[in-house]
Amino acid sequence: MSLMKWNRVGSLLLAGGLVGVCWAQTGPVIPGVYTCTDAKGRKLTSDRPIPECTDREQKVLNPSGTVRAKVGPTLTAQEKAEQEQRERREAEDKGRAAEEKRRDRALLTRYPTRTVHDQEREEALSQVTVVIKAASNRLDELVRQRKLLDDEMEFYKKDPTKAPAYLRRQVEENAQSQAVQKRFISEQESEIRRINVRFDDELARLRQLWTTVSR
Repeated sequence: MSLMKWNRVGSLLLAGGLVGVCWAQTGPVIPGVYTCTDAKGRKLTSDRPIPECTDREQKVLNPSGTVRAKVGPTLTAQEKAEQEQRERREAEDKGRAAEEKRRDRALLTRYPTRTVHDQEREEALSQVTVVIKAASNRLDELVRQRKLLDDEMEFYKKDPTKAPAYLRRQVEENAQSQAVQKRFISEQESEIRRINVRFDDELARLRQLWTTVSR
């Protein structure tokens, strides 16, 4: 072989070696036999990562021939970012699915039958109803008190500023107390709606779960 041919062969071997070294330096080299099938369908083996298979998965074999590890394809920065994003989404989806299963198990444990669920709804609504009733009674009492105060203020209707300070103060305090009670009753009525929505949503899910369990 001529000197020129030897130089070309040497250059190619050197270039191939550099490519292998540079590629291997992208990650730790796992000891073992690397094997893959390249884009041309050739099955290749080596004692280090195979440059021809940087775009595909490579297996690392033990001396016994069993798979020791798998090396993924070399990714560009954009491909790596996209892969990480996909992995995050998959992890989030798995987390949501696991949390949903946990909630379903807890729901079934708490409400094994429709009767149990209905009873708890009634108890929750009953508690709020009792509170509303007490607030309504207090509001009725304040309304009666205001009527008595208005009767006293009737004497000063031509000039309310001449009414005694204590009387005007009682009228103002009564108005404030009525406003507080009305606001509180409104909040409790909203709580009743919230409770019903919660139990309705639970019941819709429980119907599905009860059907699944009964199969």
